[in-house]
Amino acid sequence: MPTGVEWLVDAHGCAPVALRSRETLARLFERIVAELGLRPAGEAVWHVFPGEGGVTGLLLLSESHLTCHTFPEHGYAGFNLYCCRPRAAWPWEARLREVLGATSVSVRRVARGEVAVVGAGEGAA
Repeated sequence: MPTGVEWLVDAHGCAPVALRSRETLARLFERIVAELGLRPAGEAVWHVFPGEGGVTGLLLLSESHLTCHTFPEHGYAGFNLYCCRPRAAWPWEARLREVLGATSVSVRRVARGEVAVVGAGEGAA
């Protein structure tokens, strides 16, 4: 039985101006949290890189965490959402097209913490 689920999301073809906007990304985090019924353990932490650089964001959740890293020069944003209990899927593709102008979105869902049962004598050193 898995102990959690993780979504690894790659968004390409995003609008560079959106990828440089801490405010846009903060609103996106708020939307993800609200629509999935997640519980923040505090405020999000943001680092905005100087000049034409991107943004890195981290939100600690009671369920685990939500992160993003943007690269405006490549039109790319990467997101990671880890939840320590089952959670419904979120419409990443539709939302990232809408908010960031993404032209391509790849979502990988990974079951985490599956415990392998080791029989007697197996795995012993």
